[in-house]
Amino acid sequence: MDDLEKHRQHISRDGFDIFEGIYTPAEIESIIWAINNADQSASTFRRTSDLFAIRRFLKEVLGIKSLIFNEKLKSVIDNLFGNDYFVVKSIYFDKPEKSNWFVAWHQDLTIAVDKKTTLDGFGPWTVKGDQFAVQPPLEILQDNFTIRIHLDDTDESNGALKVIPGSHLKNIFRAEDINWQNEIESACNVKAGGIMVMRPLLMHASARTTSGKQRRVIHIEFSKALLPVGIDWAEREYF
Repeated sequence: MDDLEKHRQHISRDGFDIFEGIYTPAEIESIIWAINNADQSASTFRRTSDLFAIRRFLKEVLGIKSLIFNEKLKSVIDNLFGNDYFVVKSIYFDKPEKSNWFVAWHQDLTIAVDKKTTLDGFGPWTVKGDQFAVQPPLEILQDNFTIRIHLDDTDESNGALKVIPGSHLKNIFRAEDINWQNEIESACNVKAGGIMVMRPLLMHASARTTSGKQRRVIHIEFSKALLPVGIDWAEREYF
């Protein structure tokens, strides 16, 4: 069995897998330089004492798309999922050395769209400023995937994702329904330049930083779904 087939099986069975060495140290430096030199005056840039985040990352950071979608990443996407997918959400997270925020156990159940409307199978809705998010039909969530690009070495001490392998196969369920007598938590430690591929229905969480090490991650969601007349993806990028 070749490595690619092993990766496919891991994603199908566990809901995630890790690929090392997608970016060289020089490529990581170029990505960080582009982020640090971006115009940060837009409302899509958010900076606090323990978080720096950029929404619509691929649109807001000049020249970043060609740096992100190098040949290795495009090959992973094409070989695992085919060439019908496009980007529907991109976010940059910088969890600084002294950050004390955490993310509780959850599934990624919403998609970002351009407006709020009434559609069968879509809901509930959330609206924050100019951001519209809605829970779509289950088949869209089952088919979507996410890639997390790691710009720093990440482990349990600086907020690496914790996941419950195979939880994506349970469809939609809540954190309070997790039976810890039957479930095993797994930490997704990824070295700088590596990526994590995951399904949005995978139950996951993130702990506080305890090591004083920075954690910078680029989170990109992909879909091939055509939404019904009346709404569209809030962010659509081809690569």
